[in-house]
Amino acid sequence: MKKLKKIALISAVLAIALGINISAQAQEKRLLTLEDQFAFRQISDPQLSPTGDWIAYTVTNTDFKNDTQDKHIYMTSWDASRTLHLTNGKDSEYNPRFSPDGKYLAFTSSRESGKQQIWLLNLAGGEAEKISDFAGDVSDFVWSGDSKRLAVIASEPAPETPFNGKTPSPIVIDLFHFQEDGVGFIDKSREHLYVLDLATRKTEILTPGSFNESLPAWSSDSKNIAFVSKRGENSDRNNNWDLYVIAAQPGAKARQLTTFPGPDSDPDWGSRPAWSPDGKSIAYLQGGSPKLIEYAVYHLAVISALGGTPRLLTSRLDRNVVKPHFTKDGKSILFLIEDDGNVHLAKIPVAGGKIERLLAGRRNISNFDLGRDDKIALLSSTPQQPNEVFAFKGKDLRPLSHQNDQLLAQLNLATTNEITFNSKDGTEIHGFLVKPPNFQSGKRYPTLLMLHGGPVGQFTNQFMFNWQLFAAKGYVVVGVNPRGSSGRGEAFSKAIYADWGNKDAQDIIAGADYAIASKIASPSRLGIGGWSYGGMLTNYTIAQDTRFKAAVSGASESNILATYGTDEYIYDYEQELGVPWKNLDTWLRISFPFLHADRIVTPTIFLGGDKDGSVPLLNSEQMYQALKSLGIDTQLVVYPGQSHGISKPSYQRDVLERYLAWYDKYLIPSTATTGK
Repeated sequence: MKKLKKIALISAVLAIALGINISAQAQEKRLLTLEDQFAFRQISDPQLSPTGDWIAYTVTNTDFKNDTQDKHIYMTSWDASRTLHLTNGKDSEYNPRFSPDGKYLAFTSSRESGKQQIWLLNLAGGEAEKISDFAGDVSDFVWSGDSKRLAVIASEPAPETPFNGKTPSPIVIDLFHFQEDGVGFIDKSREHLYVLDLATRKTEILTPGSFNESLPAWSSDSKNIAFVSKRGENSDRNNNWDLYVIAAQPGAKARQLTTFPGPDSDPDWGSRPAWSPDGKSIAYLQGGSPKLIEYAVYHLAVISALGGTPRLLTSRLDRNVVKPHFTKDGKSILFLIEDDGNVHLAKIPVAGGKIERLLAGRRNISNFDLGRDDKIALLSSTPQQPNEVFAFKGKDLRPLSHQNDQLLAQLNLATTNEITFNSKDGTEIHGFLVKPPNFQSGKRYPTLLMLHGGPVGQFTNQFMFNWQLFAAKGYVVVGVNPRGSSGRGEAFSKAIYADWGNKDAQDIIAGADYAIASKIASPSRLGIGGWSYGGMLTNYTIAQDTRFKAAVSGASESNILATYGTDEYIYDYEQELGVPWKNLDTWLRISFPFLHADRIVTPTIFLGGDKDGSVPLLNSEQMYQALKSLGIDTQLVVYPGQSHGISKPSYQRDVLERYLAWYDKYLIPSTATTGK
């Protein structure tokens, strides 16, 4: 850090000597534009080499010609002196994983076969070699400690039904949970655990059967593998994931370690179980009461590798934790804490005790890897900095990747401030306020209330391109973490349990009131919008408050009763809302934006993908039809072939263009004056 300051000082002195006006240079920075959307590179998955000398990671770029986003693997030295672009094939490469002996880097790619398979790159030189040939896609793999084998999760395709070339066979469904977003109807295919021998390239299946396995982790002696599975009768009717251990040899039987009726290491959280260095214990995540589903706080647990009663190390911490890693001496566990608009790196003794926050502050740490000599590679973002890879040791945090530095140096970005205000009932609500570049105090601005999905989730101190874009166009952005959000404890999250669109909508309205009372927002030029539950909360809010002049509702629903049986959330619905034929009043009450659409006066555009299995398009169709019937200006925009998350770059661009066009139409008319 001292070196960087010295360079900055020398630059300033040189500029003065040459007669350069530094403030004028700063003013030459340009505003961010929509053209910058894909100029930013997305960084992910940092992995430390066994020696700690190198960090591999994935960089995502946009291929405009093919309308795709491609991922390739880079490697930067710990001292940041060298960066290597390791892969650059026609197909993406990702999931870089060093072999423990440091000789190889394995990754997944669909090169040649069109299916995701494992490739091996000899770090001494040479081309990458495909080493697996599974019938289905590889979704995960991990190295054994002796570098001789890989534990692999790969799909076993369902038997194909003969096709007569004219009429497809009927789809026969007999599952309770029968569809998923991005998949469609769930067939009989399964994801199983295999072992791949590096020397022979031979694979052996460890877990045949009718269940899915995920998140494998090797014991330190390379003899056993821990994994996560949901088994037993009616496994598609619950969320009872459990931790298992199996010997890494064909014919071995898996041992169930956990018996908690709720989720243990739910795969949706992406947190692999972690073995202690001595192989005696396993750290994992334990969820809360099954009845609370996603509203429950996830805790760090440790259990003996032989089974028994687990110990909850973070039972007094009313915050979600993820991604446990044992320290090399086995005395502590590192993990990430989700906390009130931030995600921090923390450590706790295995024996229990005080939690130490190793890296806190206004930041969002989304991933990390722990290496030798207490070296840590982590992925971190702040409101002014997209995700980059950093080296962290002791108290020293250094940037390693610089994929976006050149672009950032050109931009005059908006400032993001944390805000606090009270909702209608006095509950304290937190959020973020983004001011346009060159913000003028005393001037009122058109203001957008941005709502996050979930509902369990949170806006954090990270770089938000859409917020920056809106601010660059002259909007103030207010991002609220209403009740239902995570990061502030279980009671705060479950406050909207079976009561959607009530307290959380009041919190959003209070956010608008705050911006107006602060003499920042123009009360006559308020917009609102969000995606998924953010779109739902948009609908709930405009059905209660008529001040909003424009709304964008993405992948949303309002007629909750009509959603039953049409999406992937059947277990969640029945846990939280009960079944409609017994709890009809609840279902009708939270369907009020559709059933009382006549309360809405806000011009609203509805967006969604026609293959969305999370919030099917019928929900947006109904709201569009209702507003059209009522004579309110509205549009329905459908993205062909897209699921819940819009994946095609051209469509991603179109989404933002439509957000801006809709808001501009109603919030920045040519006759608008800034003082109103």
